[in-house]
Amino acid sequence: MRDVAVIGVGLTKFGERWNLGLKELMAEAGLAALEDASISSHDVEMLYGGTMASGRFIGQEHTAALMADQLGFGNIPAVRIENACASGGSALRQGYIAVASGIHDVVVVGGVEKMTDVTSGEASTALGGAGDQEWELFQGITFPGLYALMARRHMFEYGTTEEQMASVSVKNHENACRNEFAQFRKRVSIDDVMGSKMVSDPLKLLDCSPISDGAAAVVLAPLEKAKKYNDTPIKIVASAQASDTLRLADRESLTELKATKIAGQNAYRQAGVTADDIDVVEVHDCFTIAELLAMEDLGFYGKGKAGKAVQEGETALNGRISVNTSGGLKGCGHPVGATGVKQAAEIVWQLRGDAKDRQVNGAEIGMTHNVGGSGATAVVHIYKRAD
Repeated sequence: MRDVAVIGVGLTKFGERWNLGLKELMAEAGLAALEDASISSHDVEMLYGGTMASGRFIGQEHTAALMADQLGFGNIPAVRIENACASGGSALRQGYIAVASGIHDVVVVGGVEKMTDVTSGEASTALGGAGDQEWELFQGITFPGLYALMARRHMFEYGTTEEQMASVSVKNHENACRNEFAQFRKRVSIDDVMGSKMVSDPLKLLDCSPISDGAAAVVLAPLEKAKKYNDTPIKIVASAQASDTLRLADRESLTELKATKIAGQNAYRQAGVTADDIDVVEVHDCFTIAELLAMEDLGFYGKGKAGKAVQEGETALNGRISVNTSGGLKGCGHPVGATGVKQAAEIVWQLRGDAKDRQVNGAEIGMTHNVGGSGATAVVHIYKRAD
């Protein structure tokens, strides 16, 4: 197995991009990544594209070939990866495997979703397919409802409060204010979150990530050849993925995501590091409770301890550990197929020292954590500055 590095990243602004279609979003992110890597479209040997529900959102399937066409990659192989909201992270893992195995040298991984061309009800139905359609969606439960069940159980078992969950939203909006690509560059207060409309008790509107348009792309290459393209390649030192039951009712616990725990433990083992070594992490905060669960299941905090830590500022920018410096899904936005790739771009910028006003001081090791559905899929990557 060869060492793999990220040599280029590109991102569109996330949000309600009414003036751009799926093709334009793909092209904007992909061309930015190629430029960042100092390569041309003719250098690319393989494309993996993460998209969850383009057929439901805009009636377009076969998106990987479309990406390759839009970016001028010619006749290279192109594969779409669909793994619910973990589609982007799963595509990144497949790209990593392709380069590590020696099959390909230069691989582009893209993620895209165009979600705002349908009504909120239609979007909810499309996203509901990330759960068990027969036993959950058809019975009337929504994803806010599923995560509300997790939140209520966490509150019951550990005393987690609504204000602690609201602190996640406040922190992530603060970070998003520093990110030019973020959907919501607006600060919110605890009172704002607590006073926002109830969506599914105890989760309120400002506890929930938005419906978003956007795209992200990264370019991968063997580490041994990476400096041919980029002076500051970022090495991927671990790539891990795990699964759990699709429906929440079959889980061993409502207060942990087992797939996250397993993927995280495998990633630490591969990288030869522990949670204490991570300087900056992008976790999957589709709802505020999801960030708390992630921080506990990835080993940064014991069960029931993350809420207090966020409330006390330990996970703020340049706190004990900097969490979701991009603004996370909550502040930066959540175009579901793009999120996992956006997380990788943020960590690359952090480890290069290119994150501008949201830079984590001395960041050397970073992590991304991308979740599909209510936790049935978890993908974890760890990154280091290359020597």
